[in-house]
Amino acid sequence: MSVRLCSGVRVLDLTNVLSGPFATLHLALLGAEVIKIENPAEGDLARRLGNVPELNDGLMGTSFLAQNANKKSVTLNLKEPEAREIFLRLARSSDVVVENFRPGVMDRLGLSYATLREANPRLIYCAISGFGQTGPDALKPAYDQIIQGLSGIMAINGDERLNPLRCGFPVCDTVGGLNAAFAIMAALYHRERTGEGQFIDVALVDSIMPLMGWVAANLLIGHQQPQLLGNDNFTAAPSGTFATADGAINIAANKQEQWEAVAEVLGVPELTRDPRFAARDARKKNRRALTPLLEAKLRQHPTDHWVQALNARSVPSGAILSLEAALAQPQVVHRGTVQAVCDERIGELQLFNLTAKFEKTPAAIESAPPRLSDHTEEILGGLGYSSSDVAALRAKGIV
Repeated sequence: MSVRLCSGVRVLDLTNVLSGPFATLHLALLGAEVIKIENPAEGDLARRLGNVPELNDGLMGTSFLAQNANKKSVTLNLKEPEAREIFLRLARSSDVVVENFRPGVMDRLGLSYATLREANPRLIYCAISGFGQTGPDALKPAYDQIIQGLSGIMAINGDERLNPLRCGFPVCDTVGGLNAAFAIMAALYHRERTGEGQFIDVALVDSIMPLMGWVAANLLIGHQQPQLLGNDNFTAAPSGTFATADGAINIAANKQEQWEAVAEVLGVPELTRDPRFAARDARKKNRRALTPLLEAKLRQHPTDHWVQALNARSVPSGAILSLEAALAQPQVVHRGTVQAVCDERIGELQLFNLTAKFEKTPAAIESAPPRLSDHTEEILGGLGYSSSDVAALRAKGIV
């Protein structure tokens, strides 16, 4: 087994559904011991989410499987004093706590950062929420869809026919999880230098907004409202989606020489001398006139023909694949983006591996997502609890 970047790091994962589990998944893939702390009744809500009813009923829904490889599951009813004492004992031997409750929940459980810091001053505590721990909206409930609307994302997607428009996957939850994972790694680095733990406050609404940096800069600095351009790229033209003989193609001619190459490949070099299209800003203003002229040529051949011809001239272009075709394309297979892992009851699972490729400390999926409470006896045994102790705790509903 290769050395992992986060070997020896213990993470207590109190998170549910997506943003938090996605954050801790990255730590788990890097070799951290991630212990999911779940309620004894049903655990993480994602265990019941997915398109396979049998898996949902078995508390192993596809949504849960997607985010929880390499983790361990321990059940604790944190409303009970004995469970809170177990959690405090775990916190003393842990490096990171991650939770994505609404602000105040951990305080009410008696497990606030202040309490945990007293037990373990080196502890890094990351709280993920919709709006952050303070401010006028801090206590509002939030799901990804709500954050997409409040962040401005839905307002800038689509075109005049279809707007507002949400992204087709939970982008705010996912980016919030990435932000949290990045912050935790940075805090671990700080602790290596200083010995200090610290509190990290991650808000989904904060996390997603910088991804709109170019669009926001046009508004904040250039005082230009976002344009509804659908599949067109607001920074250049021709740059977007265009019709071909058998479907559509993405072309991104963002440089002047790329535009000139497009015109030559399509057999319309005269367009480069047309004052409407000669310069970048002119093309952007006149994209609605330019697109049909290009599509008249593009419709003469299938997408693959144009992809090869344009790429040969260093013009970025590509087909628009279904998700199934995208996952199966040779480059993605070559990169090992998806890795197989075997679950003893479900069989082979195809899951995403870490996409950053570390030369010295590569990441890997080493174990399938855990069943609820799979590791309770193991982890509590490490704290000194015997099998009979765990059985007694289970009988009382503590675990």
